[in-house]
Amino acid sequence: IRCKSLYKEGDYVYKGMIVAINKDNNFPVHSSVSGYAVCGTNKLISNGKRIKCVVIENDFKEKYEKSKLKSKDINSYTKELFINDLRDNGISGLGGADYPTFLKYSMDNIRCLIVNGVECEPFVSCDKAVMANYADSILEAIDNILEIVKIPRAIIAVKSNDIKSIRMFNKYIKTYPNISLRLVEDAFPNGWERLVVRNTLGIEYDKYPSEKGIIVNNVSTIYAIYEMFKYNRPLTERVITITGPGIKKKKNVKVKIGALASEIISNLDGYKNIKNPLFIVGGPMMGKSMPCDDVVITKDVTSIIVMEDHFEKNLPCIKCGKCTMVCPANIMPVLIMENIDNIDNLKKLKCNKCIGCSLCSYICPSKIEVREFVNIAKEKVNHK
Repeated sequence: IRCKSLYKEGDYVYKGMIVAINKDNNFPVHSSVSGYAVCGTNKLISNGKRIKCVVIENDFKEKYEKSKLKSKDINSYTKELFINDLRDNGISGLGGADYPTFLKYSMDNIRCLIVNGVECEPFVSCDKAVMANYADSILEAIDNILEIVKIPRAIIAVKSNDIKSIRMFNKYIKTYPNISLRLVEDAFPNGWERLVVRNTLGIEYDKYPSEKGIIVNNVSTIYAIYEMFKYNRPLTERVITITGPGIKKKKNVKVKIGALASEIISNLDGYKNIKNPLFIVGGPMMGKSMPCDDVVITKDVTSIIVMEDHFEKNLPCIKCGKCTMVCPANIMPVLIMENIDNIDNLKKLKCNKCIGCSLCSYICPSKIEVREFVNIAKEKVNHK
């Protein structure tokens, strides 16, 4: 992502103000605190890379610019204004994709909105916490979206064993005739967009749900839209899961985008004493291990997991084919791994269809990190 910083050292920054712009699509980055801009620095983010960051020294005053304190009348919203506000407020996919939400609503003839609450990664429960605490607000936001964008109906997909969320939605949903609840089996990777569409509507598509007039939004994204409607508030905070056997206090917490993982964990009484800590950003299946906890919380971070690193060293591939048998995207990870240096073959093997679920690595009897080879293949194909 190519971003242009809008502030220099010494400038005062209000909470919610735009501090940088994505040059490719004009998508903004907002400050989650108020305070003075200090010298920039390089920090780790969720993909394991170090990037240049704008650093705001928090004055703990939570000062907004006056224009941001004026909420808009929901009845005045048009589809065009809604799309512009989604972009201006930095609303993006909070299920892990971080895809700008305004791009999804730019299409015409949307027939159905699916709200994805199927959180299938082990340990991760941030979406469950959002649904249990804000079910009424989520329903209100969905109802507003249906009215503004002229979408006939919405479906909220929830795991069948998420009793608390189901109970909370059923408490309020009767007053919303165009919104229904669908229960999905608690199995990995049922939270994948394609499987959510299949399990709720029985519909298949080629590349994107929009081909069938369907939009899929994560439930935490919908709550961010609610805050935009209600308070004219940009996306500067999100709920994440802090967990694992290496954490003293396991819980879901609302954190500021741009906060350091190390500081968040410190405020939760820190780590348990384990010999070889493994620090994972994201879920245990689709997340990424980090060399340290000096990681910036970005919008795509759903969880932080700390556990004992007791993983065995890998052995040579035995060509068992198990990675191919479990792949939900129907690609052949073992062949992608074998052809890692042949770009033409990687294209034929459709490595870009990988969803990063890590089932190939999980099932591998030789303990090979197969997903990492597929990730490398995707980068080679995309950057040729």
